[in-house]
Parts: sequence; C-alpha cells; structure tokens
Amino acid sequence: MQNIVLAIHIILAILLIGAVLMQRSEGGGLGIGGGGNAKTGSRGGLDGLGKATWYLAAGFIATSLTLTIMATQSTGTASILDSLVDSAPVSSEGAVDESNALPELPSDTPTE
Repeated sequence: MQNIVLAIHIILAILLIGAVLMQRSEGGGLGIGGGGNAKTGSRGGLDGLGKATWYLAAGFIATSLTLTIMATQSTGTASILDSLVDSAPVSSEGAVDESNALPELPSDTPTE
C-alpha cells in the first residue's frame, strides 16, 4: 500500500512541476507592480492550468500526509524520545545499570 501511495506521490510531484513551469509569468515578482485598474484587480481569474495546479498541489499534500502517517505507524513509536528512554539499560531494582559505564581514571597525585 505504501509503495502505491509513493508512486502516486512521485507522479503528482512531476505533474506539479510541469504545471508550474508551463504557467505564464506574472512579472514583477510576488505580484508587486501589477498594472490593473481598481475594478478588475491586478490578477485575473484562474484558468484551467491554474486550477489544475491547485488540484495537483492538494493531491501532493494529501499523499505527503498519508505517507507520513504510514511511516509513523510502521515504526511503532510515537517519538524519538520514547525510543531513547526504552534503550537505556536498567537493572532489576529500577536504577540505571552502571556496569557499562566508563572506569574512573587514576589521579596523577601520588598517595602516601
């Protein structure tokens, strides 16, 4: 199931890139400096390619969320911190096992 959603995700990504690249440039960057009058506004309505871009973007986001949810469910843990707590060595009394701790280094001062 995850492979099917991933294949759809890749196809949507390629189509979305193509749809964005085929659109006409508005010029002026970020819609600044458009020379429309007050009645019509500086931007016209969406054409077919603009609507297709919105639908492809919505599908891309939906497949991204779906893949994220599938990956989270397959790991079995909800957080990285949960896996760190589970991997700490604990003795039978509930204290942290110090048998794997580094040994203390001898001091350089001579003892008399």
